[in-house]
Amino acid sequence: MIPKILYIGNKLSKHGYTPTTIETLGPKLNSLASVQTISSKKNTFRRLLEMWLAVTFAKSSNRVLLIDTYSSNAFHYAWTSALIATLKGLEYIPILHGGDFPKRMDQNTFLCKIFLNNALNVVSPSSYLKKEVEKRVNTEITIVPNFIDLDNYSFVSKSFDSIRLLWVRSFHQTYNPEMAIKVLRGLHDMGYTDTVLCMIGPDKDGSRAVVETLGKKLGVDHALEITGRLSKAEWIEKSKDYNIFINTTHFDNTPVSVMEAMALGFPVVTTKVGGIPYLFVEGEEGIMTPADDTGAMIEAIIELIKAPEHAAEMGLMARKKAEGWDWKNLKDKWIRLLSNTFHDKN
Repeated sequence: MIPKILYIGNKLSKHGYTPTTIETLGPKLNSLASVQTISSKKNTFRRLLEMWLAVTFAKSSNRVLLIDTYSSNAFHYAWTSALIATLKGLEYIPILHGGDFPKRMDQNTFLCKIFLNNALNVVSPSSYLKKEVEKRVNTEITIVPNFIDLDNYSFVSKSFDSIRLLWVRSFHQTYNPEMAIKVLRGLHDMGYTDTVLCMIGPDKDGSRAVVETLGKKLGVDHALEITGRLSKAEWIEKSKDYNIFINTTHFDNTPVSVMEAMALGFPVVTTKVGGIPYLFVEGEEGIMTPADDTGAMIEAIIELIKAPEHAAEMGLMARKKAEGWDWKNLKDKWIRLLSNTFHDKN
């Protein structure tokens, strides 16, 4: 039997932000058990207060607390909520996110050890975070991959007569959106002057303005489209006009945007950081290049466009890999985790 669930995290998509795990996983779990999700308050303090109050007044009987746990400042709502839960006798399970979480552990070693060691279980979406966390703390970690609803992602065969790049991510320094502009400029310099780039995502730290300025400075603004945030259905529809997906991030775990691109049949060219090497087979299901290496990414894109049959095969293999991430294949992992772990503890 699955316990009732109190799930805390940042539900901020209605304020223009990209939907987070609590907003995608929460409804799925709600189809399996009673789930309460907190919080959608835009103000940081009000959101934190609502989380604390929800944990404080949650009944501990037959209930478990799920906590989306990030390496950013949001880590503080995770450990403080866990502290309240511990004082109340409420079991909690952190769900780890962010390729930079090992750095957070190195910066707050003592706090992270207490937080993770007192957990009922710890969930990691990737072998990368499991490996890195287990280097630093002796605790049980269960891998449950990020999921997608495969029915939302129709495979579309792509032509490679020209280079049409797609980038989907929040505009934030972490994801290095400026590199995408430099790649576009470099491809034009290499003679691929019909190359275009579409960048989709909300602005989180002012990086969009930086990207727009850089596009004008490098003289490629005519080949650049920035849409801002689109709904999933909107960006999937728009993706049909593009043939290569690029991911330029400085660090990462298992980015859902890359998983989605693979499900759509894109050959993906991404920086080789964090958990991405655990996501697909290099050279068969995608291509990885060193972080912030514009030249290497340009070279990889040109190799794809020069070998269209290989590019098409890579997209097909990417789709096959993505089929394993469908919710239908992963929901049983959540059922076993929540029911067995909670039962064993009680």
